Amino acid sequence: MVPIYFGFFVVSGFCSLSYEVVWLRLAMAQFGVTTPFVATVLSVFMAGLSLGSWAAGVVTRRLGDSAPARPLRLYALAEAVIGLSGLLVPYVLAWGREVLTTTGMSWDSSHYYLVSGGWIALALSPACLCMGATFPLAMAAMRRELGHGTERTFSYLYLANVLGATSGTLVSAFVLIELVGFQRTAAVAASLNGLVAVGAALRSRTATAAAVEVLETPTRAAAQDLARGARQAALVWLFLTGLVSLAMEVVWIRQFTPYLATNVYAFAAVLALYLLATAVGTWVYRALLSRSAGAAHDHVFVAVSAILGLLALIPMATADPQLRVRAALRVAGIAPFCGALGILTPMLLDRWSAGNPQRAGAAYAVNIVGAILGPLAAGSGSCPGWATSTPSWRSRFPSSASVRWRSPVRRSSRAAQSPARACASR
Repeated sequence: MVPIYFGFFVVSGFCSLSYEVVWLRLAMAQFGVTTPFVATVLSVFMAGLSLGSWAAGVVTRRLGDSAPARPLRLYALAEAVIGLSGLLVPYVLAWGREVLTTTGMSWDSSHYYLVSGGWIALALSPACLCMGATFPLAMAAMRRELGHGTERTFSYLYLANVLGATSGTLVSAFVLIELVGFQRTAAVAASLNGLVAVGAALRSRTATAAAVEVLETPTRAAAQDLARGARQAALVWLFLTGLVSLAMEVVWIRQFTPYLATNVYAFAAVLALYLLATAVGTWVYRALLSRSAGAAHDHVFVAVSAILGLLALIPMATADPQLRVRAALRVAGIAPFCGALGILTPMLLDRWSAGNPQRAGAAYAVNIVGAILGPLAAGSGSCPGWATSTPSWRSRFPSSASVRWRSPVRRSSRAAQSPARACASR
């Protein structure tokens, strides 16, 4: 792989999660500190990622076999738009608060939630669309530049992005915001986005197309068989992993807030550990499993899916007030569940896309659609005395049912009759 792309996505992930933390805190400050608002910000963020990923996948197909400079320039443009939006969003949210104040709407009315949610969506959408577009655009550039060996580019970029996102969550929430405030934190992230944009633009001037043609490999043939033989099953799994993971995140924020002093720090701590455990799971997949035969992937998929529901029970146990342990150990209960998802999601996406940016963009969009609905289901279905228990139980049922599903990659492995080195990569 090309280290400069890994660096781009580490920095980009840092910026993206810095924005998410800043935007969440600003949205709560401007519109109210409630679970529905946490769910709204998360869902708008994810909706933009999903639509941007799908649209960029379509764009990469229309680019055809052009030189890597074209997708790289589009990637640089996306990073520049993200940085510009990062600077403007705080002002747009403040403006929205002023507008809503003049209407005289009650803050706890459904009309208020609808209007304020729409304003948040308007403010965040440009940046989130471009964030989602970065994966297919960078994958297209790498495929044209390397020519071969790109079957696992999604998980390669995904790992870099999650590592950057973990550091962005921690540094922004616990350091930058406390030292320099919201707007300057956003300005720091915007400056880093600008550097990535400049770096990608310079790279586009020197990058040349690979000397060898991107040939159809056994892994790509397996991906085609997967599309024909198990398309719906694979997409259902990607949808469920997104839905369950983000629904659980909202529930965990509610569960651990009493132990972490404030809702803001609960969000940052849960999100950082969620991302770190996901990164560890993705590293395990890439280091130990991605070059294994397709049958090994099937066994791992079934085993991890079978225990996913049980792993979801661990945070419920560690959040029990009768358990006398430190707050850090309570929050650590989410790590096994997140690590398991860190294995499954890259496994499915690498196997599905086999390095094809359009396929990766579409499949990642499906995964994020689940992530959109998860916070909405957990947020809207919660009420006092019920929110910290019932949504968690409901969220784990799709995972517990996994043992009754056939592995979505088994049929494709047999049809191809060859080992698939990549297994799909949130």
